[in-house]
Amino acid sequence: MPDTPNLPLPSPARILGPAGLIPFAGLALLAALSPSWRPLLLVALLAYGATIAAFLGAVHWGLALRPAPGEEGAAWGRIGLGVVPSLLAWVALLVPLRSGLVSLAAILVATAAVETLATRRGLLPAAYLRLRWVLSLGAGACLLVGAALA
Repeated sequence: MPDTPNLPLPSPARILGPAGLIPFAGLALLAALSPSWRPLLLVALLAYGATIAAFLGAVHWGLALRPAPGEEGAAWGRIGLGVVPSLLAWVALLVPLRSGLVSLAAILVATAAVETLATRRGLLPAAYLRLRWVLSLGAGACLLVGAALA
């Protein structure tokens, strides 16, 4: 298995990752343009954001279950990073809508910040981190637009 920091980003990740921003942008835009549908669209935006926050953990579970040589000691941190965003996202579903949307934006950006530290330690591929920041900032911006509309 190649060293984690040097793993290339698979083509599907380069295509499907940015495609994951379409629901964020579409829901935020539709909420801005459709006042009568806004409450439903913002709840859908919140739910999608929580789903994506939970999805982020899959990367860390996968790396913990099949560590590169010398990375076995990172399992607890990886599994923790795999679980914490989904638990925080669940809480974001339970608070008032505006607070939930802001919380999810913060969760996505905070997760990327923690992943930056992991990348500096050689635990995540640099190519993944670049994509994650683009996606996290894009999704976070859409969630904040939703919060402003809530």
